[in-house]
Amino acid sequence: MNAVHVQVVRARTPWARLKGLLGAPPLPPGHGLLLERCRAVHTVGMTRAIDVVFVGPDGSVLDLRRGLGAGRVAVCRRATSVLELAAGDAWRLGMWRGCRLHFVDRGVTP
Repeated sequence: MNAVHVQVVRARTPWARLKGLLGAPPLPPGHGLLLERCRAVHTVGMTRAIDVVFVGPDGSVLDLRRGLGAGRVAVCRRATSVLELAAGDAWRLGMWRGCRLHFVDRGVTP
């Protein structure tokens, strides 16, 4: 099975994980924010919907929340990382539960 390749910026600090995409410009297609050591996200204060992908330790997709709107919380207790994408990107990239993800690093958030 081929992996889905996603260009990511890694949010490694507690502040970067808490902030997520809040206040960030829209992501280009195929790019995401990877929240490591994370199993829950919120969209409080967000002005646009996002796709949320919960990732297991082996890089497999455990759950997807497509088009998660503002003021919501999403949790997957088995996840070790969460990938935030522009709304619709999970579908465009061909992600589904059980598929493997391959992350191409584009940097680390401050």
